[in-house]
Amino acid sequence: MSAGDHARNFIPYRSREVHIGELILGGTQPIRLQSMTNTPTLDTESTVAQCIRIIEAGADLVRITTPTSQEAENLRNIKAALRQKGYHTPLVADVHFNPDIAEIAAEIVEKVRINPGNYATRRNLTGDLTENEYREELEKIHGKLRRLIDICCRNGTAIRIGVNHGSLSPRIMNRYGDTPAGMVESAMEFVRMCSAENFHNIVISLKASNTRIMVQAYRLLVQTMLNEGYNYPLHLGVTEAGDGIDGRIRSAVGIATLLADGIGDTIRVSLTEDPEAEIPVARKLVQLFPRNKTISFPEIYRLRNPFVHEQRQSIAIGRTGHPHPPVVIGDYDPAATSTIQQQADPDFYYLTQKSQLDSIDPEKQYILNLHDWFLHARSQQGVYPLYTASEFDYYGPKHPEVNFVIFSADEIKATLIESILQHQQRTVVILESFTSGPAGQREALALLLKKHINCPVIINRNYACDSLEDLALRASSDTGLFFVDNLADGLWIRNAGQIASRDIWNIAFTILQAGRVRTTKTEYISCPSCGRTLFDLQSTTAKVKEKTSHLRHLKIAIMGCIVNGPGEMADADYGYVGAGPDRVTLYKGKEVVKKNIPSDAAVDELIRVIKENGDWIDP
Repeated sequence: MSAGDHARNFIPYRSREVHIGELILGGTQPIRLQSMTNTPTLDTESTVAQCIRIIEAGADLVRITTPTSQEAENLRNIKAALRQKGYHTPLVADVHFNPDIAEIAAEIVEKVRINPGNYATRRNLTGDLTENEYREELEKIHGKLRRLIDICCRNGTAIRIGVNHGSLSPRIMNRYGDTPAGMVESAMEFVRMCSAENFHNIVISLKASNTRIMVQAYRLLVQTMLNEGYNYPLHLGVTEAGDGIDGRIRSAVGIATLLADGIGDTIRVSLTEDPEAEIPVARKLVQLFPRNKTISFPEIYRLRNPFVHEQRQSIAIGRTGHPHPPVVIGDYDPAATSTIQQQADPDFYYLTQKSQLDSIDPEKQYILNLHDWFLHARSQQGVYPLYTASEFDYYGPKHPEVNFVIFSADEIKATLIESILQHQQRTVVILESFTSGPAGQREALALLLKKHINCPVIINRNYACDSLEDLALRASSDTGLFFVDNLADGLWIRNAGQIASRDIWNIAFTILQAGRVRTTKTEYISCPSCGRTLFDLQSTTAKVKEKTSHLRHLKIAIMGCIVNGPGEMADADYGYVGAGPDRVTLYKGKEVVKKNIPSDAAVDELIRVIKENGDWIDP
């Protein structure tokens, strides 16, 4: 069966409506926004105050961590205080470790989040289970889940089946590994159990810090549900996205790739910041994807399997194309390029005027419009021509090695395609911003694939933003999908607003890193903090970044507690994980190397561990 045959059913996806208190989620309802408290749940006053800040920021739901029965019981006091103050936003109990706690919470709040991984038996699996053993495990889980469903039915409580990439059950890991397929099956087992009990007030999430795994898992889940006759609403989020611009970009790359496919009914942008700061970011994201917009099935999915990682095999031309990592083009700015910072510089600079030829660095590479290149730079090393569609069609490539041609959707004509096909061994295509947005660029890529054009393709988007956050969210939402799906060979972001060139270049490189195609700086996997967090996560994250941001070759995880990590930080080189109040455990990969370190000494101890393992580089 072809990729298209597999994928034909999953776009557009229309979920059913579910009720969470007085809130309706799914179907044609707006995409709902939510965040999660990070106060101690037993501290009623501070939790209520934070809930109010989150609600007043615009949240449709508020999630509260519920690690023990004490916190579950205190949800009653929190809810009563909020209702007394006139706030009726639905509350969600986030249950981890002990699924029995969900049964307490389900009698109090409007929704409970459970993790299928915590319903597993505790025994270690040393070999494959037989089919009978596998079914027996499922029957035990079903019996436990049935009790929760009965309580939810009596109280009108909804359930979120919340799968985490980092906490799959040993049984699922044994059969599927920590793969998108394993995440999907983990959720589907619970979906089938709920359906068997005629309980349909459910929402599903499949979260991961790896955007590629997250996107593939949700797509596969939608396809699987439709094949089995289900259409439950989906909660989207990228776990441990981090903070600042990097955290916003990583979240947007994952979430927007799915929203562009019409997948997603509620989102949470997980930032290592105050939880109320997540809501304005989430709102900006969903505003880029109007709910009433018609979404058609992307032709590219008929040509490539959207459920697996599959790289487009482009021709290597100069520094572009396979096997080179995707490149970044930046508008030339002498002041920015001369600044010494711990950031990557563009692979190519676009010269906006011919006078800039006088100040270029012979060690770098440049792009210049065809007219000025032909008259002033055709014999100059490292300067390449940029053609419009009509110029390329008329003149053909003039540089013996690298020629860039930029065009938009309405400029794709048979003669242009023929010219590119004839000269693709020395042609790099730049797909310009289309009026139809990323969908138009994706369709243009599908056309190139159909015509067997394998030259490198660079995605270009043009903006006029004065806000760095707005530019980061728009650019990552528009372009991230091309790199999550490994479709493009480069990125060129241009902006007419008041944003520094280096910040624009940094956004481009961060999008590539979030899309898992190129690493140019230290990657931090840091959770958003919650009531389980065992140290000051925001200040600790800032301290770790201050000491390690020059270690571009490393991934460092900073986790408030053990809930999602070591699993969510499985591909991190080093981990800093809360182990108790103001106590930290350090990891090298998945292995514990230091235990119960006082948190005020743990950052220095982390540096020592990095040095001991030969991964330290002096700044």
